[in-house]
Amino acid sequence: MADGDLSFKIGPDQVGARLDTYLASQIEGWSRARLQRLIDNEDVLVNGKTTKSSYKLRDGDEIEVELVASPTDVFTPENIPLDIVYEDETLVVVNKQAGLVVHPAAGTPSGTLANALAYHFQKLPGTGVRPGIVHRLDRDTSGLLVVAKTDAALENLSDQFRDRSVYKSYVALVHGRGVANSGKIDQPLARDPSNRTRMAVVRGGRNALTLYRVRRAFDRFTLLDVELKTGRTHQIRVHLSWIKHPVVGDETYGGGRDNTIQDPRLRAGIRALKRHFLHAEKLGFKHPANGEFVKFESALPQELAKLLIALER
Repeated sequence: MADGDLSFKIGPDQVGARLDTYLASQIEGWSRARLQRLIDNEDVLVNGKTTKSSYKLRDGDEIEVELVASPTDVFTPENIPLDIVYEDETLVVVNKQAGLVVHPAAGTPSGTLANALAYHFQKLPGTGVRPGIVHRLDRDTSGLLVVAKTDAALENLSDQFRDRSVYKSYVALVHGRGVANSGKIDQPLARDPSNRTRMAVVRGGRNALTLYRVRRAFDRFTLLDVELKTGRTHQIRVHLSWIKHPVVGDETYGGGRDNTIQDPRLRAGIRALKRHFLHAEKLGFKHPANGEFVKFESALPQELAKLLIALER
């Protein structure tokens, strides 16, 4: 999930209202007609499922909204370079660079991975602003993404992600030592009640499960292998911050830990990254064409590898 997502929980006062009417009253600057298009394009989920604009709200309903930009207004193919790891007639696996948003959304109308895909591949399935896109990474998370090239592949891969049968492994550098050699974080996530632009561990939120294992311990940092079992917004970053080991370079969930680094050169090096140290290193799934399990791996970007060398010194 991306930074342009919103979530709502329905209380007794909203019971019986139409979905589109309710959202229009809650989301400033978005007309009812525009929100209806989001609902029709399955960018709105109620209790994890798609529904219609006319759906009547019930007490306790949980609504997720992805504020996807209108393709008729802003979406055009753009010649943005792609790092293609693998390609066949059914799918393509790309290595996304940090700083690249996956698809147009509120505040990011262009310059996205979706714009690049539309340029390099003339015909991809899915809605206009999400050609072939099955899953996402945060703007400043680098690494592997699979993109469908056919309608059948899009449906198949979407089902695999929905069923949580896709293998997703990340590498993260976190603050602090003393992390257990391996462990799991099973804490529910939702929008932070005090800041709707952030996610947080919230009682009654959506279940979220993160597994981790220590790859290497440094003097004041720890390098982790992190496996996602669910795919909530900012899940890894929030979970690791919750156990008091935030991701290095994470200005949103880091709690200012980057500023406590004593070594001025190291502190300056982390600031120079202009990203957090989180990389989608491994991705595995059943190939839609034959059902064979395939697995891909992406090396650490140069700027992250250099930081590890600096820590070793």
